[in-house]
Amino acid sequence: MGVAPLATTASPAIDQATRVYLRLRELIIRGRLAPGTRIIETELADRMDVSRTPVRSALQRLNQEGYVVTQEGMRQTRLSVSPLTQDDAREVFAIVGEVEGLAARLLCRKDEEVRARTCAQLQGVDHELLEAAGATPPQVERIFELFTRFHRTYVEAGAGPRLLSLHGVVKPQADRYRRLYSSTQAGRIEASVEEHRAIVAAIAVGDEERAHSAVRVNWSNAAERLAGAIQYAGELGSW
Repeated sequence: MGVAPLATTASPAIDQATRVYLRLRELIIRGRLAPGTRIIETELADRMDVSRTPVRSALQRLNQEGYVVTQEGMRQTRLSVSPLTQDDAREVFAIVGEVEGLAARLLCRKDEEVRARTCAQLQGVDHELLEAAGATPPQVERIFELFTRFHRTYVEAGAGPRLLSLHGVVKPQADRYRRLYSSTQAGRIEASVEEHRAIVAAIAVGDEERAHSAVRVNWSNAAERLAGAIQYAGELGSW
């Protein structure tokens, strides 16, 4: 599985478990641990140069959050990296849409100066998105970073600490799909930017219902665009 060693320190076990969790989650999101890959606790512990205890704790958390799944075998329970499927993508994107829609709704309740500043930032990101998509070849990694920045901008401007924490759990699951299928999405940036404009317009005038709805529509449409890419490229890690 090619996991880089993780340096150990005298930090408490819980801190080590958190570092292992973050490292494994990043590897899953970036596809370094491929969908469907069987996870062997002892192997991960050896490769990351830690004991099995923080690895077990990290895997339990990843299992709860949906990054790894349990397979019931003939003799024992196995863990593996969760597959990427059309149905799962639609569910994940719908959840993210609801969370971000609430953040956009809360942003609409802020004063006009805050909303205007945020909208100007969002418009700047969209301008960069179109430039990156128009490059030859399209700047795929740059596109991913700009999409992330667009959504993070209005979420951080509107959400409180609890909502930000929830967003930090669910959004990386959507990023996992977008990273692994991003090379098929570069030609669809204009449709996404048009949906972004609807979000910006609603935030600019402080219309909570329109902002919430526009965010949900953006994520719903993104799920359908992604589903088409998955159908073309194939579901990854399905059993």
